[in-house]
Amino acid sequence: MRKLTGALAVMLALAALCPPAEAVDTHASCAVLMDAESGRVLYEQDAHRPRLIASITKLMTALVAAERAEDLDQVVCVRGEWLGSEGSSIYLKAGEEITLRGLLYGLLLQSGNDAAMVLACHTAGSEEGFAELMNQRAAELGMKNSHFVNPSGLNHDDHYSTAYDMALLARACLKNQTVADICATPSITIGTRTFVNHNKLLTRYQGCVGMKTGFTEKAGRTLVSAATREGQTLICVTLNDGDDWNDHCRLLDYGFETFPRQVLCRQGEVLGSVAVEGSLIPTVAAVTAGEVGYPLKAGEKLTMEVELDGSAAAPFAAGQPVGEAVWRKAGEIVARVPLAAQNGAGWDVREPLSFWERLWAELHGAA
Repeated sequence: MRKLTGALAVMLALAALCPPAEAVDTHASCAVLMDAESGRVLYEQDAHRPRLIASITKLMTALVAAERAEDLDQVVCVRGEWLGSEGSSIYLKAGEEITLRGLLYGLLLQSGNDAAMVLACHTAGSEEGFAELMNQRAAELGMKNSHFVNPSGLNHDDHYSTAYDMALLARACLKNQTVADICATPSITIGTRTFVNHNKLLTRYQGCVGMKTGFTEKAGRTLVSAATREGQTLICVTLNDGDDWNDHCRLLDYGFETFPRQVLCRQGEVLGSVAVEGSLIPTVAAVTAGEVGYPLKAGEKLTMEVELDGSAAAPFAAGQPVGEAVWRKAGEIVARVPLAAQNGAGWDVREPLSFWERLWAELHGAA
C-alpha cells in the first residue's frame, strides 16, 4: 500500500458554526457527552467511575433481546415463575400472551421490571443466563468498567457501569433501528395497555431521540439521552443527577454549539487512482465509500492521508476495496473511510502477440 501526501494531505482548519459556549457544570456525580458518529468525548466528569445505574440498564436488556429475536411479533406466553419482580411494572399476568415488540415497548417506555424479566427468561431461559449475555455484549462494546447481574437495574453490588460505558451502549442502541425507534416513541397503545415514555426531554428538547431514565434511592437519578441537530447526533449520560433534565439540555446545547459536525468527505469523492493489472483499463479511480463527519471546535485541525493499494488485479467489480483515507488529530487517527474502485475492470482478452509482432512493435517503438 502506498501513502499519498503532499497535494492530497490537506489541513482542515474548521471554525465552529456558532460562537463556542462556555463549558458547563452539572449536578451529577458522573457525566459524559459523546458524539455518536465518531465516539469523540466532548465533555466528561468522572466518566469512568463505576456506579449503580438503575433502569438505564434496560438499554442493554433491550439491545440483547432485540438482537437475538428472530421475529419481534412472536407471541410470548408469560410464565408465573417469571413474575414477581419488585419496582415498576406493566402488570403482566401468568398465562398472558404478548409479543416481544410489546415487551420492548413496556420495557423502554414504562420501564417495566416484569417486562425485563420476561424478556430475559424468554431469551436465555433464566435471569442468570441473560446476565451472561449482557456481560458478553458489554465486552464486545468495550464497556470495560461494567457488570450486569439483572435485566432491570435493581440495586446489587455487582451490578454497575460508568457514564462512559453507558454512552458506548447508547451508540450501539442508536444503530439498532428497533431499539432506536422505540426509545424515540412518546407513547403507544398496544392491546389494552398504553405506554407513556418517561423521558421528558422528548418534548422539552428539540431534536431529542431518546433514550432512557432510571432511579433508585441508592443510585439516584440516572439518565441517558440523545439528540440530533443538522445531521449530528450527541449522546449525554448522567449518573446520580438531581437536576438531570436541565443538565442534559445544557450539555447538549454546549456540544452542538462548540463541536459542530464537519463533513470530511462526501460519498463518491475521488481521492486518487490505482493501477490495474491484466486489463485494457490502465487505472481506476479510488472513491470514498461513504460520508464521514467529525466534531470540531474553532481552531482545531485535522490532517488527511490517503493510503492506496499498489495495484488491483483484474477482473473486479465496482466497489472493489483499493485503500483507505484516514484523518488524524495531533497524530492520532480519529476518522477513516474505505476507498473503493469507482468502476470495474475486465480481463485483457486480446490475443497475445507473436514473436515477430512483438519484435516489430519494439523496433517500431525504437524508431
